[in-house]
Amino acid sequence: MCHDCLVMTQISELSTDVLVIGAGPAGSSAAAWCARHGIDVLLVDAQTFPRDKACGDGLTPRAVKELNKLGLGDWLSGQARNTGLCANGFGKTLYLPWPGGNLPDYGSAAPRLILDAVIRDVAIESGAKTLEGARAFDVDKENGKITSVLFKTDTGDLKISAKRVVVADGAKSQLGRILDRKWHKDTVYGVAARGYISSERSQDPWITSHLELRGTENQILSGYGWIFPLADGNVNIGVGTLATTKRPADINLRQLMDYYADSQREEWKLSGEVQKPWSALLPMGGAVSNVAGANWIFVGDAAGCVNPLNGEGIDYGLETGRLAADYLASNPTNMTAAWPEILRQHYGLAFSAARRIAGVLTSTEFLKMAGPIGMRSTWLMEIALRIMGNLVTEQDKDALAKLWRALGKISVSLDHRKPFS
Repeated sequence: MCHDCLVMTQISELSTDVLVIGAGPAGSSAAAWCARHGIDVLLVDAQTFPRDKACGDGLTPRAVKELNKLGLGDWLSGQARNTGLCANGFGKTLYLPWPGGNLPDYGSAAPRLILDAVIRDVAIESGAKTLEGARAFDVDKENGKITSVLFKTDTGDLKISAKRVVVADGAKSQLGRILDRKWHKDTVYGVAARGYISSERSQDPWITSHLELRGTENQILSGYGWIFPLADGNVNIGVGTLATTKRPADINLRQLMDYYADSQREEWKLSGEVQKPWSALLPMGGAVSNVAGANWIFVGDAAGCVNPLNGEGIDYGLETGRLAADYLASNPTNMTAAWPEILRQHYGLAFSAARRIAGVLTSTEFLKMAGPIGMRSTWLMEIALRIMGNLVTEQDKDALAKLWRALGKISVSLDHRKPFS
């Protein structure tokens, strides 16, 4: 009998110490690490596995490091492996290897249909209980604390009592609406679409990004296109743009993605049409408030933990899941102020600086001026790769790391609303 079926036969009303809602990388990571801390944890997802999600599928060296910590090194060895980024734009092509240092010197890529199921399996193997096909729609509270969460299932409503709750239900965060999480769209956010298409270069050792993204009328857009080889005969292909309430992204993403794919057919030996197109809006750089309450916390995309410069969130999801488990293992009494502060300690400086830069990048006039300058210098682009790829770690003490943190401190001092507040 499957693990999930066993759980379902045992309950119509459940109780647990930690309830994790959402079994993406953030939620499954939190559940796995909670279980490893000896915490009674139940991981619930609205869908049944395997299930897909809109994503570029890229795994940065930082994400690879977290997956290795979870014990997925052997699994990663069977997935696509890349040595760095091939950056294209403004008449130039640069090959930029991953820098290594405190992180692996390679990246990977895996469809979320596979990746999320694998990480969830790790949570189960670590001792987490799981439940699928249960969508959270309301909570019960007492004295400001969540006492139980209500779910809809195929067999009726279900109540799960919990002492602590981890919300990992993604960028839209349905439960976040109930818990008064606010997404501030005056701060830069991402609009992206991805699909899959057959390619004779699916084993290519470089992920590719086109930093000069052109629209169907040859207009320059404040975004980029990507092609991530998956080593299975296909590539993940997509387009993304940056936007704010003042500079909205008024584009047809599906049309733009097809246009971009057609422009790369010869170079990448693409065949057929783009399959499984999926688009998403992404809060970035901690541009959300109320990410914690008396006994609940938000992690991953639900907490706005997405890189403002490239839209990547898997590494943050894995990290915040682990950080959440470590925090819960310390038995905190009130999480309302402490958890946002933990997120700011780990990501505040980088997020503040990155979203300020991303805000500038929403200006196509700036891109026309700065793009050619940047692409003429391999040195500048290597710096950009390290910053945009979230590859400056807390352990790094080199000049760039010190400068990036200094810029972050200046940026935070100028913020009218700091990350996660």
